Amino acid sequence: MRKPLAKDALRQLAEQHGVCVRPLALRRTDTETGVTEVVEVPCGATLAAKCKPCAEWGRRLRIQQIREGWHLADEPAIRPEHPSEDVLALVRVRAHMEFEREALQYQPMHPDERAAQLADLDAGIAELDEALGETDLRGHLTPRERTDRPRRKRSTKRRQDTPDLPRLPVDPRTVGRAYTGHQGKTHRPSMLVTLTLDSHGPVHSHLRRGAYIAPCECGQRHGPNDDVLGTPVDPASYDYRRAALDAIHFARVLDRWWQNVRRAAGWNVQYAGAVELQRRLAPHAHFAIRGTLPRRLLKQIAAATYHQVWWPAFDQPRYTVDRPPVWDVDQQAYVDPKTKQPLTSWAYALDELEEPDARPAYVARLGRIDARGIEQGTKDAERSIRYVTKYVTKDLTDQARPRSDAQKAHFDRLHAELSVLPCSPTCANWLLYGVQPDGVKAGLTPGRCTGKVHQRSTLGFTGRRVLVSRQWSGKTLADHRADNRAWIRAVLAGGMADTDPDVQGDEHDQTAADNPQQYRFELARPEDPDVLPLEHRILRAVSARIRWRTDLDAARQRAAHGLSATAPTLAPAA
Repeated sequence: MRKPLAKDALRQLAEQHGVCVRPLALRRTDTETGVTEVVEVPCGATLAAKCKPCAEWGRRLRIQQIREGWHLADEPAIRPEHPSEDVLALVRVRAHMEFEREALQYQPMHPDERAAQLADLDAGIAELDEALGETDLRGHLTPRERTDRPRRKRSTKRRQDTPDLPRLPVDPRTVGRAYTGHQGKTHRPSMLVTLTLDSHGPVHSHLRRGAYIAPCECGQRHGPNDDVLGTPVDPASYDYRRAALDAIHFARVLDRWWQNVRRAAGWNVQYAGAVELQRRLAPHAHFAIRGTLPRRLLKQIAAATYHQVWWPAFDQPRYTVDRPPVWDVDQQAYVDPKTKQPLTSWAYALDELEEPDARPAYVARLGRIDARGIEQGTKDAERSIRYVTKYVTKDLTDQARPRSDAQKAHFDRLHAELSVLPCSPTCANWLLYGVQPDGVKAGLTPGRCTGKVHQRSTLGFTGRRVLVSRQWSGKTLADHRADNRAWIRAVLAGGMADTDPDVQGDEHDQTAADNPQQYRFELARPEDPDVLPLEHRILRAVSARIRWRTDLDAARQRAAHGLSATAPTLAPAA
């Protein structure tokens, strides 16, 4: 039983050499010649639990993206190309169809005939939108869904219990200010900012100040691996409801934070960062900011940042999970188990919020902010980049997974609170508070909503883990991958251009990008005769990676000996 398993040895070898352990087999068909072949692409997983090589490769790509955009001296050049005549022709036809659909509403005809013609027009519009989606247009020409419901407007007046913020015209620049030293040296510092939610009650903490360990709130000094770290000092007074609601709406608070930062700073501040969980199971975010801002201003913005949740009140549940409202087929609504009266509809509950004295159901706020300057080209800069991307390959709760009974109890209590709170207008938990969910239907079970908010792997946070502003480096991840391919092909001088394992099998993507209409891709079935078993494909990929690494090292040595002392060198990919 102590002998190693063959499949474990294969997986370990693949991870050592950065080979995907779950490659996908795609069948590529050349529409011009009719030739069909099987190509392999990596799975592209972002979590190490699924595929460690792909997740680590994605983390290195994020490191490269943050490094290239953090200390830019010039504005990133983003010049979108003009659409082609073929694309403009499709948009023109789409405009005519939209005009015909609106004109149909004013033509005198029978309602059934109008509905039939509208259905035909909508089918044609859907086909045209699908054709536009296959072009090189970025984004959507129109909203995905056509809705006739009026948009509810909320007051934009700031709350009286928050400090005011300076509001300046936003300058379109994205590069921070440069400073000149005493000896004429130019410094262009940037910042590393950590945003943390407010305290929901004192927790056991390991407080180290140099070699001195400060006492915790409980009066004791805890070690770095103490079993009670992150748990409440007094679980009875810990506000689990507020902790759960802050985690649910933390992503919205971050969006509001960056809006306030740009308005108060007066220029288009760029950022790149990631969201993690603290040991107390509260989400917090680390951001690299291009340029510098006064710490006093950042703290003022943090104190003035909030997000109002305009939902019906859900302070006190009216029903329990074991005795929820029941579905009435005749009324097509959920009714009280005793009185058989239908619950308040979602639209009526929102109408009550239109009253002048209406208050939001909850207000989420930021807590503490830590900021420090980072100089370009220092070890601190590289250390900060790896600190930001440290946990992006792990699940959100992996680094805060409970180890002791006290930590498990804290985890379970927070998850239990999340399981009965509403996560969206369509959440089944609204039934517990006497409100019909939006788009109500039969089969809803409160306490068992399938939303990601209620899962143990998220603990309330469901936003994007990695947050990068649009003008951070002027490139997308696909552009960074293309830069890596170009560097590798330049080093190998075309010798290995067609077998490039280190770019994660993107050869077929590059070929398809050259002529997107030439090839058609579809998933190959494992039982197809030309698809080798997974183990054979991994062994072949490991061998190709080892050979490719050897050739790349030899090419780099030849290039290093062939270049002069003053010739510029190629920067290796991250």
